[in-house]
Amino acid sequence: MSSRTAPSRALLPLVALFCAGYLAPYLMPTVVGRLSGGLALSGSQAGAVGSALLLASACAGFVLASRVDRIGRARLARRGLLLVAGGFSTAAATHHVALVVAGCVVGGFGSGTSTAVAAVGISGQREPHRVTVLGLLATSAVAGALYLVLPALGGGHALPFAAIAAAALLVLPLTRWLPAAPVVASRSETAGPLPHRRSGMVLAASMLCWSLAQNALWGVSGRIGLDRVGLSEAALGVVFAVALGGGLLGVTAAGALGPRLGRTLPIGAGTALIAVCVLVSSSAREASAFAAGEVLWNTFYPVVLSYAIGLAAALDGRGRWAVYAGSASSLGVACGPLTGAVLGARLGFPAMGGVLAALLLVAAVPLTAVALGSAAGGRGRVAVAVRRRRSAAVAARSELGRAA
Repeated sequence: MSSRTAPSRALLPLVALFCAGYLAPYLMPTVVGRLSGGLALSGSQAGAVGSALLLASACAGFVLASRVDRIGRARLARRGLLLVAGGFSTAAATHHVALVVAGCVVGGFGSGTSTAVAAVGISGQREPHRVTVLGLLATSAVAGALYLVLPALGGGHALPFAAIAAAALLVLPLTRWLPAAPVVASRSETAGPLPHRRSGMVLAASMLCWSLAQNALWGVSGRIGLDRVGLSEAALGVVFAVALGGGLLGVTAAGALGPRLGRTLPIGAGTALIAVCVLVSSSAREASAFAAGEVLWNTFYPVVLSYAIGLAAALDGRGRWAVYAGSASSLGVACGPLTGAVLGARLGFPAMGGVLAALLLVAAVPLTAVALGSAAGGRGRVAVAVRRRRSAAVAARSELGRAA
């Protein structure tokens, strides 16, 4: 059974699973900041805990990429959400660092499981880019609301973890709308190799670098705002909420435009603009410059991400490249907090921003090349289909002429 025939009612659980899986990375600045303050960890130690969480998420994606349909989407989604709820609830309920780390690893693996199920389901939709946009909209909205609410509820490390666990439990009932039984693929589908292997590997490697560069800054943005710019936690929460609101606008625009711009321009030019924003945020000393960099950056980031996920989905209708590319991105996200903490401590935040911006520009080259190749391949497939239809029409007319 092709997943492209999935009923429309499956869109809601896919979007919700996407949100549940991506919520922890979106909240990483406040998670790292509160781990540092609430558990008396150094910046590097808190960044390492955040990296362990995200590394577990990436591992889940790599392990489960080709197994989602064999296990069953509903079953796997439920297991993932329960791991998210259980792991992050444990991290929220204790002050023992070892238990917090263990809870983060378990919860991160659950987040990656949820994301893998969502990625496979989204790849099977008629318009995977638009479904991805809905998922990013939901994640940005929830994370933005939490950045406004959490500072008002008090300090400590527990609240962000409890919020992620609660979100997973809210999504859990929606899994009943996912396919319950494992999908039995045909022999050709089971034995068939991954299509577009070279393009997919280049895309995955580039997504790793692309995500690492941005999340290295995202992981220490809280420290830049608090220590370098001098914002209070409440003011910092407002900046992040407005930034994620900018992301909502950007994703809405991406959804409205859809494929009209292709994928090459949004991915290439968007990444270059993100590199400029990274420089502005990392070198800011005033609240206005810091806020401008964060808002513009978070406006462009989900736009480019939505087109990159759509590109991965276009490489394989079964969703395997979407999961692999998403997991590679998660691996980059996982390395981000620790990378940002180490570079910031050794080079200072402005120099760190220069290194990360250069890495983004380097990653933009192969990403753009894969997008160009995909566009050319799509035009070639259309041309072949047109020629076949014309040949069939000519043959039919010839048969009719002979019959007459």
